[in-house]
Amino acid sequence: MFGLGPGEILVICLIILLLFGGKKIPELMKGLGKGMKSFKDGMNGADEKQKPADPDAGKTADKPVKE
Repeated sequence: MFGLGPGEILVICLIILLLFGGKKIPELMKGLGKGMKSFKDGMNGADEKQKPADPDAGKTADKPVKE
């Protein structure tokens, strides 16, 4: 993963633990998860807005309708 070995990952985790403390890390991870979920929901919502709601919306009325 990114060329990091287990020793480097352990050092990074220890530095994060020292900077933020044990009580603050779960709150940070929760906020990060909510942000990612919000971003994904926003991306999915943007995709749905681009699709026409009516499947016949792009068709023209030039052809007579058979009854």
